[in-house]
Amino acid sequence: MTYVIAEPCVDVMDRSCIEECPVDCIYEGARMLYIHPDECVDCGACEPVCPVEAIYYEDNLPEQWSAYTKINTEFFDSHGSPGGAARLGPTGADHPTVTALPIDPLP
Repeated sequence: MTYVIAEPCVDVMDRSCIEECPVDCIYEGARMLYIHPDECVDCGACEPVCPVEAIYYEDNLPEQWSAYTKINTEFFDSHGSPGGAARLGPTGADHPTVTALPIDPLP
């Protein structure tokens, strides 16, 4: 099991979770952040600091965002396990499902 970042992160990317993660397993896509399932140590430090409540323990992920477990995992199919988000830096890419989401206009 691991933590998962869901749709509320899209186009927000506050990055508070990155600062709290002790193992540097939260990676930056173009529109959202992703937790590497093999690098996450399930410490939970990221969950309470997320201002939009986008981070959930996999077993507690709301049904409406259940696809994000697979989305977070598949994001790393093209990146592998780079050994830390700081080493890789922003990827400039997203999972195709996230890329296909409409962009909310600014209020």
